[in-house]
Amino acid sequence: MNGPSLETRGLTVRFGGHVAVDAVSCAFRPGELTAIVGPNGAGKTTYFNLISGQLPATAGQVLLEGRDITRAPVAARTRAGIGRAFQLTSLFPALSVLENVRLVIQARQGRGLRAFPRVSAQRDLIAAAEAVVERVKLTRLAKSPVAALSHGDQRKLEVAMMIALEPKIYMFDEPTAGMSLDEAPVILGLIAEIRADPAATVLLVEHKMDVIRSLADRLIVLHNGALVADGPPAGVMASAIVREAYLGGALEDV
Repeated sequence: MNGPSLETRGLTVRFGGHVAVDAVSCAFRPGELTAIVGPNGAGKTTYFNLISGQLPATAGQVLLEGRDITRAPVAARTRAGIGRAFQLTSLFPALSVLENVRLVIQARQGRGLRAFPRVSAQRDLIAAAEAVVERVKLTRLAKSPVAALSHGDQRKLEVAMMIALEPKIYMFDEPTAGMSLDEAPVILGLIAEIRADPAATVLLVEHKMDVIRSLADRLIVLHNGALVADGPPAGVMASAIVREAYLGGALEDV
């Protein structure tokens, strides 16, 4: 497609007298990974929540492939192609890792959430789920209940469930937060794989500048809910106004 896959126009949300996201207009295109940074309270996660539908906008629009989805509920946005990591946390905590992923694939294919579909369909679903579980390096825990997983493994499962949705838009909100040093590369490797897909649009909220340098094609900066910088990462990082006024003078410390 020639136009943006996702766009926000004047997107705004107010909580009482506080403007958490202030008229943010930004377009995102397939084949591009955009990192979103800013100090704590800048509005990054709130902006994500407006795009994915967890919060209703006070003003402005969210457009998916040119179609206005501003008033669409979360489920409708998911079906339309917006995938948000961590919005499916512990969907079925008593079920296994494999069963959780299988149910996502089953729902995506329009088969509903029946726990026991017909045998031939069950085999197809399990094979597809096993492939996704293997991608996130959780095969050894495929039969473990979600409730028994470590924090890092739960986050891997959340990413697996988003991958299973096969969305057009991938949204990652600090995907490696709380992960150990040996766990984080698995998720970063998956994001790099997704980024390589020319049909995928990736949005990443991240504080680690080494991650942004290695993955991002574009960097946008929010401050007090407003968009204050947008461009190639090297240029944005070198901007004095970003370094000093918005990110405390040292990007490496963010």
